[in-house]
This record gives sequence, structure tokens and C-alpha cells, in this order.
Amino acid sequence: MLRVGFAVVRGRSMQPTLRDGDVLLVRHGAVPRTGRLVVVRLPDGVVAVKRATRREPAGWWVERDNPAEGVDSWSVGAVPDADVVAVVLGRVWPWSLGLSRRPHSG
Repeated sequence: MLRVGFAVVRGRSMQPTLRDGDVLLVRHGAVPRTGRLVVVRLPDGVVAVKRATRREPAGWWVERDNPAEGVDSWSVGAVPDADVVAVVLGRVWPWSLGLSRRPHSG
């Protein structure tokens, strides 16, 4: 069953795409696609927003947008499908478009 809910961003690992305090609309039970933002449960139990960058046999390889902050698959490996909690549909506060792609630098 697909359910819709909200998630609040904590930390700076997804800057500049997301900022601490952003409120996201998420869909629980949705299947991720490469490039989309997802809510995952990391091995230490922390629930975090990351970018699904590729599908691997062990699950989803997820990365942070801010290489100077946070934890991602480079340190914990692929996230099993069961630990992909939700897919981000969009930011509801503050309102903005275009969360599905990594921003261009420069």
C-alpha cells in the first residue's frame, strides 16, 4: 500500500539541494528511480534523505549532495530495499521545484 507523508530535513548533507528544516512530501512504498531523492534508514538506525544514484545487487547506492557533510553509501555500502523508506515527491516548505536532479556547480 502506498502512503503519502512528510519528512523534515535535518543536517547539511543534502545542501545545496535541501537545507536543514525543509519539509518534504514523500511517498512510502514507492519504487526509487536513479537520480531521485529518497528517505533511507542507515545501518546505525538514522533515517536520512539521500540521492539514489544506482541500483546494485545489495540494494540502492545512495549519496549525499554535500561531500563535506554526512554519511552515504561510500561509507556504509548499498542500502537494502527494505531500508528505503520513501521516495521524495517534492519540497512543500519552502516551496521550490526541481529536486530530482543534482544542481550544476559553477
